[in-house]
Amino acid sequence: MNYNLDKSSHSVYSLNYHFVQCVKCRRNALKNPDVIDLLKRKINEIIQTFDVDVLNIECDEDHFHMIFKSNPSLDIPKYINSIKSLTSREIRRNYPEVKEILGKDAFWSRSYFLATTGQVTLDVLKSYIDNQGVKSASDKEI
Repeated sequence: MNYNLDKSSHSVYSLNYHFVQCVKCRRNALKNPDVIDLLKRKINEIIQTFDVDVLNIECDEDHFHMIFKSNPSLDIPKYINSIKSLTSREIRRNYPEVKEILGKDAFWSRSYFLATTGQVTLDVLKSYIDNQGVKSASDKEI
């Protein structure tokens, strides 16, 4: 099993996440390409503070998906709250027409989706762990 690993002074790791954030009440506030561009730029500015690598960001009209990787010391709730608060403030400040779409001041839904992603499937990993210490046919002496 091969991993693309990151390293620090005392650990080796591979931490990748899939994050999905919806607009409040699933309103279609991400239609404007300029709003999407601002969202992506702000997220890329935030990663400097948190030492995170964003691998991909894509938007639909009412939500966005982001894949990112981090180190084990990342405070994930703080990182996500920073994304939500800073992007919300900047979008509402630069695009006042968004307030008409939302009806209220909140831009993002309070809830979000976050899942770890692997470089192998869960079934492959389980099989790898189950077979620890078991010699394969190619390892056995003839």
